Amino acid sequence: MATTYDFPSDLLAGQEELHQVRAELSALLKRLPWSVEPLDGFSDDNGWRKVERPASPGWSADEQAEVEKLRRREHELAVFVSTHRYWSDLAGSERVAARSELKHAHEVPPEETGGTS
Repeated sequence: MATTYDFPSDLLAGQEELHQVRAELSALLKRLPWSVEPLDGFSDDNGWRKVERPASPGWSADEQAEVEKLRRREHELAVFVSTHRYWSDLAGSERVAARSELKHAHEVPPEETGGTS
């Protein structure tokens, strides 16, 4: 049976917000043009695979600011979670196992999803 860790509520909240910020940043970056600056499109088939990009209008100042804001918050949360005082009570492989469990603490276990066996 796997060890269960009693994570402090602030650590759980920080990890959950980190997941949310990363998901929001990822979704934003997928919506934005491929280049921050306006650039012409190109096609290159000289490498091991062909690479094509359409012309990019670039990102607006608001889009750049939003990406920067999310990246800054992601960094703050990653530092908070990784340097939390909770980790000082764990050593070696136990710390690694606990960190891995924390990353998935927000997921609902299969027996709680309402499915039948």
